[in-house]
Parts: sequence; structure tokens; C-alpha cells
Amino acid sequence: LPGDDFKFILCEGCQQASPNLKLLTCLHTLCLDCLSKNKAMGQCPMCQKPIPQASGIPNMDNLLFTNLQARLSIYKKIVEGVDLCCNNCKEASEFWCSECEEFLCTRCCEAHQRYLRKENHEVKKVADIRAGSAKDFLEGTRRTGNFFCSNPAHKNQPVSIYCTTCRKPLCCSCALLDSQHAPFCDIHRETQRRQRELSTITQELEQKRSRFQATQAVLRDKAARLEEMWRKMGELIQQCVEQLVQLLRREEEELLGLVEARQERGRRELAGELQRVEGTLRRMEAAKRLVEKMSLYATEQEVMDMQPFIRDSLQELQQLQPPATGEREQPRDLSECRARLQALVERVTGHPGEEAAGQAGWGGRDQKQN
Repeated sequence: LPGDDFKFILCEGCQQASPNLKLLTCLHTLCLDCLSKNKAMGQCPMCQKPIPQASGIPNMDNLLFTNLQARLSIYKKIVEGVDLCCNNCKEASEFWCSECEEFLCTRCCEAHQRYLRKENHEVKKVADIRAGSAKDFLEGTRRTGNFFCSNPAHKNQPVSIYCTTCRKPLCCSCALLDSQHAPFCDIHRETQRRQRELSTITQELEQKRSRFQATQAVLRDKAARLEEMWRKMGELIQQCVEQLVQLLRREEEELLGLVEARQERGRRELAGELQRVEGTLRRMEAAKRLVEKMSLYATEQEVMDMQPFIRDSLQELQQLQPPATGEREQPRDLSECRARLQALVERVTGHPGEEAAGQAGWGGRDQKQN
């Protein structure tokens, strides 16, 4: 790829270029190889959102990224200057027609311009393209990218009209021959409307994203505090049990095992909540990036094909709410552990429960605070 600016078109799993990129409902992009390796999991490896298809392979192709890869491969070929031959006569090429997607020598270029002078094909010198940037080349191919009619009888006719009734792009022939298509609007106007719709949803998601980030911070802090509480509990158990004779070592092992088991369960629960929140944030980041790149590089056909799918995914994100992060009560299992430990010390030292707790350095007031 020409620099780091276009790494976004690679598979997000293996970071490799692929002609078979799929767009998931979470708006992450993966190649078929990564999806096949992840099939048993049935979820996106980036954010863990389930993949609805039973095959584990999404139906939506990422046309934008796939087409950008193809166009950048042409730019790379021009920059490297290897095997730049005229597509017609195989002579050394000096021109590139973005409409025909063909390299042309000087003689063939003159014929091309003569026969297609009414078509307004934009022909550029290979040397000029090589001197320019990849973004300039992509912008040029985006401007000249044709959007042709899907009707087989009109396959060479460009789309210029959008039917607001059946929500389909049409060529002029379709609009004239089919009286049911009405009312119409210009296809450029419709693609711009769809781009604006995606941008508006993305801006609204940015506001919600801050709430998810705040939730992420709270959950991480809560996880750290619980880890500290579990660490202190482990130390407390060890300090108390070390005062006992060898006969009580079995009780020590049981108490530590209880804490470790509950600690692992609590960690898994918090990790699950944090994973879901972080997965949602990654989906939001993927949504923002995809919409930005569509605005910069997508052709009209790519917008028409991909916008409804992306819009649905963005609207699904809009429905998500961060989980409640209210203060949790002290786990019941730790209270049980404290009670067993206090009873054990009382039994060994012969002091009442509160007095034994005070001598051990973990009185009732500290217990309530922890």
C-alpha cells in the first residue's frame, strides 16, 4: 500500500489485502480466511458481536475497500512502471483512461480520443499520475466512476435517476419506458442525501460514545478495586492461618480456595461487561471510520449498494445503552469467608468474636468499610 494512509482497506484480522472482504453488522471488515478460522466462535473477533449467518460468513461485501484495493493496485503499477503496455497493441503505454480502465500508447490514445470524443473520457499521462499522490489518483477515478443500469437490456447506460417510490436507481430508458416509476430525483442528489444520513447518525453516535467511554473507565476502576480487595483478603487469610497449628492447615487451604474461586467468577463477570462495552466502542470506531472513508472515496454505486446495510448497523448501535455502573454490594461470598475466619480465630484464641477480630487487626468497622 502507498504509505499508512490506506491501511484501513486491509482485513482487520490479519492486516492483509484480500479480494474477498466482508462487512459485518458491527461494521468491522474481515477477509474470508479470517472468517473461516473464526467460524466456530460465531462472532466478530474484534468486538465479539455475534455473526447472524449460520455459515459464519456475512452476506455483505465491503465493496468500498475491495474496489479501493483494485484501484490502488493500478496506481502501484503505474508508480513502479513495470509492464506498462498498451491494452490494445501491447506497445509501451503513456496514457491511462480511467473510464475504460485501459493503458494506451500515443497512437491508440489519439484513436481513442477521436472515436470517443463525445463521451468525455478523461485521459491522463502516466507520467503525471506517477508524479501525483495516491489520493489524487483515487479522487480522479472516483469522479469518473460510472454507475450503470442493472437492467440487462440497458447495461451500457449510466444511471442518472432515482425512483423514490421503488427506491431504485434507473437509467433514462427505464424512466421513460416504465410509467410506474415516479416521482424521480437526480441520482447525485440521492447519493448525497444518503451520505448526509450516515454522517448525521455518526455524529449522534459520537455523543453516545462518550457515555460508553465513561462506563469503560468506571468498570476498569471497579475491577481494580475488586482486585485490591481480593488481594487484601488473601493476605488476611494467610496472616490468620499462620497463627494456627499444623492441624488447621486444611482450613487455610479451604478458605483460600473459596476466595480464589469467587475471585475468578467475579473477574469473569466484570471482564464480560468490560468486553461488551469495549466491543461496542470498537464498533463505533469502525462505524465512524467507514463513514468517513465512504465520504472520501466511495463511488455512487458503492453508496447505493452499501448505505442501507451500514445505516441499519448504525441505527442498531444507536439503540444500545451502556450497562448500569452503580455501586455493587460486597459479594456475599466474602462475607461468608470473613465469618468463617472470625469463628476460626475465636475458636483457636478463646476470645469473643469482636475481641478476636480487633487483636487480629481486622475489626468490624474496617470490615464494613471494605
